[in-house]
Amino acid sequence: VQLVESGGGLVQPGGSLRLSCAASGFTVSSSVMSWHRRVPGKEREFVATIIGVSGITNYADSLKGRFTISRDNAKNTVYLQMNGLKPEDTAVYYCHAVPLSLSRNYWGQGTQVTVSS
Repeated sequence: VQLVESGGGLVQPGGSLRLSCAASGFTVSSSVMSWHRRVPGKEREFVATIIGVSGITNYADSLKGRFTISRDNAKNTVYLQMNGLKPEDTAVYYCHAVPLSLSRNYWGQGTQVTVSS
């Protein structure tokens, strides 16, 4: 099982980024897939989730309207579209998977997002 995040980088305030989480070893459409983020010195916080076959999504209240989680079942990949980025969105973003067919959960290695002018 592997989760590989990509798409992070440096962006100016107000800009956009799309993060990708490519999964292998299980099927994202049969899993609970989430994005979380961690700012240095702070606890990791929930960003968004997309749930199993239903595809139901949920977001941290503070991020609703700016961030969108989605998935491409054919590519077995989950995305996080981030718009209207703010300096306080600067963090390492992690992909998390709870495959329904497996007995544990998994984290990706993280991808750095820096919002700065």
